[in-house]
Amino acid sequence: MPRSLTPDDVVGIVGILPTPSTPDADHWSCTASVDLEETARMVATIASAGVTTLMTCGSFGEGPSLLPEENEDFTDCIARTLGGRGLLFAGVTTLNTRETIRRARRLVEIGADGLFLGRPMWMALDPAGIVKYYRDVTEALPGVPIVVYDNSFAFKGKIDTPTYAALAEIPEIVATKHIGGPSMADDLRAAAGRMRVLPVDSQWAAFAKAFPDEARACWTGNVADGPEPLVALAVAVERRDWTLAERICERMAWAQAPMFPGGKLENFVDYNIPIAHARLEGSRLVKSGPPRPPYTHAPEDYMEGGRETGRRWASLREEF
Repeated sequence: MPRSLTPDDVVGIVGILPTPSTPDADHWSCTASVDLEETARMVATIASAGVTTLMTCGSFGEGPSLLPEENEDFTDCIARTLGGRGLLFAGVTTLNTRETIRRARRLVEIGADGLFLGRPMWMALDPAGIVKYYRDVTEALPGVPIVVYDNSFAFKGKIDTPTYAALAEIPEIVATKHIGGPSMADDLRAAAGRMRVLPVDSQWAAFAKAFPDEARACWTGNVADGPEPLVALAVAVERRDWTLAERICERMAWAQAPMFPGGKLENFVDYNIPIAHARLEGSRLVKSGPPRPPYTHAPEDYMEGGRETGRRWASLREEF
């Protein structure tokens, strides 16, 4: 049984991992696409740097592109490598509630401390449907901690503020990976301390400065590009050194700018997965391998933007 967690257990950097792939992972015939040796090396590197709260199998983590047994092997490898040094929230979003519950039970048995959980995305769920979905999962897995995955692009709409208030009443829900935007402050207030609202890394300084007692953690998709600037940011936020924290966030925003074609998030989201592989190619810390089908292609200028983001992030490793 996973340990009981509260929002106070979710602090600092919450790193979302890519899923390193084997050389043949981009072919439909591949049935064991996870490079477990590289996974173990990646996790050991990140954890040794001080980032020990990890989440898996989101969008660029290719959760929907993995076979169930691949996700199990990936989760097992991470749990064994962490060895109890941190928290592992395993991504388990599927197209329906029953399959999600089935997979979640298995990943908890393997060693996940909790779940990183979005909604089924074949069709949009309205607010009542969102609350029922999370209540169904927690009824099936009582006591298993959950980080809500809120992504308006992936799940056909953002979770609204009244729904956040309702979700915060579910004790298993300890945090949410927030999409950002003007409603983030309202959503934090609606959670009333019962759920940690996680901004993206480059927005953390501003959010924490406004809500220093509540905004004690952020999420990042860059931890596998290099944890050093992220660890520096966490220290600055903890010390409430807002000048340094804001400078680090500005540098992070500079590093990440090239991966948004035309400067627009909406141009990025449909090619998130191949761009992420290109970013890891540029940062050269983790050997990501090729993306998995069907999300294997992006325009070359988009890919080069990803590689440039990786190169810029590598420079931040030296800077911080």
